This record gives sequence, C-alpha cells and structure tokens, in this order.
Amino acid sequence: MIIIGSFLKIDFDVEKGILSVNGITLNVYNGMYITIKIILIFVIMYVAIKITNKLIDKTIKKQQQFRFSLDKKRSKTLGAILKSIVKYAIYFFGIIGILTQFFGSKLLSTVSLGIASVGGVAIGFGAQSLIKDIINGCFILLEDQFVVGDYVTIDDISGIVESIELRITKIRNFNGDLHIIPNSKITTITNHSKGPKTITVNVGIAYEESIDRAINVINSVCDKFSEKNEDIIEKPKVNGVTELTASGITIKVVGKVKNMKQWQNENELRKLIKEGLDYAKIEIPYNKVEIIRGDKVE
Repeated sequence: MIIIGSFLKIDFDVEKGILSVNGITLNVYNGMYITIKIILIFVIMYVAIKITNKLIDKTIKKQQQFRFSLDKKRSKTLGAILKSIVKYAIYFFGIIGILTQFFGSKLLSTVSLGIASVGGVAIGFGAQSLIKDIINGCFILLEDQFVVGDYVTIDDISGIVESIELRITKIRNFNGDLHIIPNSKITTITNHSKGPKTITVNVGIAYEESIDRAINVINSVCDKFSEKNEDIIEKPKVNGVTELTASGITIKVVGKVKNMKQWQNENELRKLIKEGLDYAKIEIPYNKVEIIRGDKVE
C-alpha cells in the first residue's frame, strides 16, 4: 500500500490486477483487455470499409463490360450509394460491439428490442431529419433527378455532383469548394446536364467592314472547326447581326455540343474566329484615339 499524505491511499494487487484508490477499486487488467478489444474493433472497421470500397469499385468497373450495363455516371452513383450503406452498417455494428464491451451481452437483447421498434426509437431520439434525408435521397435516385458527375444548381449552389449518399449530397463548385447538403434540404434542382448544350459566340467587326464577307469568313471557320470535332451535336453557324454598338457590329454564332463541353468549345471557337478574321484582314472594333493638329489627323 502506498500512502500519500493523509488523503490519498493507493493499493495495487499485482496478481489480480486490482487497483484501489481511497476504497474505489478498479480492475486494471480487465480495463486493458477491454481497451485492446476496442482498438481492435476500430481497426477491423477501418479495414472492412477499405476492403468493401475496393470490392465495390472493382464490381462497378467490371459491370461496364457486360452487355447490359449502367452508363458511367449511373455506375458511379450506384457505387457511392453502396459505399454509404456499407459504411453506416459497419459503423452500426462497430458501435454495438464497443458498447457491448462496457455493458455486456445484455446489451444485445436491448438492441434487438430497439430494432423491433426502430421507428418509435428514431422519433424518440429526434431522428426525424435523418429519416427525411434518407427518404429524400431515395426519391432523388428513383426519379433520376441527378447522378454523380452532373452539373446542377441546388437552390443557390452550383457545381458538379461528387457523391450521393443516403443522408447527404456533395457538390463541388468551380472554385474547388465542397458543399455538403443534407438530402432533406434539397428542394429546387436545376440539372444542367440533361441534353446537348448551346454554345454562343458574339463576334464584333468594325463598321467599315463588309458584313456579308465577315459572315462568310466566320461560317468557313465554323465548318473547319466542326470537321473532326466529336463534341459537335449541331454545327455552329452565324445566327445573324444581333447588335449595332457604338464601336462596331455584333454577329452572333450559335451551335450545340455535348454536355459539359460547352466552355472549352466556345473558347476554342473564339480563338479560331479571331485568327480567321485576322487572316482575311477584317478589322474588329477597338478603341481608337485620334489627335487633330491643325489640318493633320494622327
């Protein structure tokens, strides 16, 4: 026995592993055994999630080789859902295993009763929002509102869908920010990934240039641009003169491309049109400064 002052008395039985502090006894060996088992449960949970995620990825990739298979976006969505289900299932059984170490096997009978009345227990613990998240997530999938990889706007958040899970949806915007939205909070959805996308390029030319000649040059550039471009759905062409500005004439070019390919095709088409106009020596409008000195104009 170790006595520290007149207030703290410590006694430790090495053989039995019983630690007594001022009359309060603890089984050190049993505590260490429980701690090791809890650590082992965490390790098993981590390894199980990693292994099942790899198996799901492998299965999803393999199914794409079948005659009847899901497209790439749908397979990614299905994979994310399966991973979410497995993750929550492993968490559930892991937590039950940890609690069993503290409360014993009697906990299992209590859990069984709880599962039998899961609806009442969930509501009793204020899990209405969790149930709404899961139900709304199921409707999103069943109604094919959006899938992983789609460009969507949910309320005032726009971005690419990175993951759809049982409870949440993850969207990454073009700045790289990741938005995590509970499925129950998703009310208004705009899916920008349904069908081909329109590309629009406005081209300005100077008033001194011939409109018809400029249109012919632009249409010629659009023809060459569309020849070997696999993204083109509807070949771009001049839609007409849309505006007469203070500095020049605006000619509108319109076409249709595959979804999510609109930005890069618009950028490339602008570049080619500029090069085509330069080659044809057709001037585009820009600010000019004229200096008048007597009879001379510079």
